[in-house]
Parts: sequence; C-alpha cells; structure tokens
Amino acid sequence: MDRAQAHTLEAITAAMILVSSLVFALQVTAVTPLTGSTSSQHIENQQAAVAEGVLASADEEGTLLPTLLYWNESAGTWHGATDDGYVRSGPPTAFGSVLNETFLDRGIAFDLTLYYIDDDGERQPQPIVDLGQPSDHASSARRLVTLSDDDHLRDPDGSVSSTTLSNASYPVDDADPTQQLYTVVEVELVVWRI
Repeated sequence: MDRAQAHTLEAITAAMILVSSLVFALQVTAVTPLTGSTSSQHIENQQAAVAEGVLASADEEGTLLPTLLYWNESAGTWHGATDDGYVRSGPPTAFGSVLNETFLDRGIAFDLTLYYIDDDGERQPQPIVDLGQPSDHASSARRLVTLSDDDHLRDPDGSVSSTTLSNASYPVDDADPTQQLYTVVEVELVVWRI
C-alpha cells in the first residue's frame, strides 16, 4: 500500500512539472527569422547609408534633376509610367539605371517619391517609382532639390525639351511666379529587402 501511494505521489509530481513546463513554454516568445536582431538592424542601417549615398551622388553628378524633369505633360505622368509611377523598375534615366543596379539587381526593392507643398500648405506625394508596400524594416533617405523657372523638361529620349518649368503643366506649382526659383521639392528613397 505504501508503495502504491509513493507511485501516485510521484505521478502527480511529474504531471505538475510537465504542466508547469508547458505553461512556461507557451509564455516564451518565439524567435523567428523575421524577429529584429542586431544583424537585421545592421542591414537596415547599411541600406539607409547606401540610399543616402545614391541620392547624394546623383544630386552631385547631375542625374537626379533630369529624372525629376522627365515629365510627360500630355499624359500627366512620367514618360512611359502609370499614374502610380514606374511599377517594375526605376525610370529609364541615368539615375534610374543606378537605382536598378544598386538595389533591384541585388534583391532590394525601392520606392522613389517626390514631395511638394501644395497651395493649401499640405505636403503632397508624386510617386516616381512604386515597387510595392515597404516592409516594417524599410530604410529611407531624403534629399531637397531646388527647381528653377528655367529648368527644362526632358523628352522621352532624355534630351532637353524646349519647354521650361515656368511654361509647363508640371505636377508641382510654381511657389512664386515673380521669382526665378520655381520651388523646392523633397525626394524620398525608401528601400527594403524583397
């Protein structure tokens, strides 16, 4: 009889330990490949630095402005793009080629958006490239670009058009028609791993 009681007590104790272990295991947060870690934070920082470098070098080399002027007045969008911008790759400009080589060819998606202030003082987006919804771990870089009244739009082949911004139907309005300065826009580049 004493032996049976010992086995029963042993079984109850084992069951309590097993149930306690299961409760503890269910409360522990699982670590998945998508869980933030030091290495993923390092990758995000690296992508942000590359995006910032790409924008800065494009601005210095003079390839960013022609992309912003690659506007099709009759279609009311960028040459060869949808209303959402370019949805498969960067624009067919020198800057677009750099974006494709730097990001898309390496499995990194990107969105490129031009932001401007409308007449009501509201910040408005004009998408240039829209490759999808950025992930939670996306990185971004921004650059201010000054547009002048005498900046010329670009034709579909990339050549300089005879139409200046002051005479064009561009999506961004002239901030002050009495000044040579057309406006200042912000270009945002968002990058994320596909």
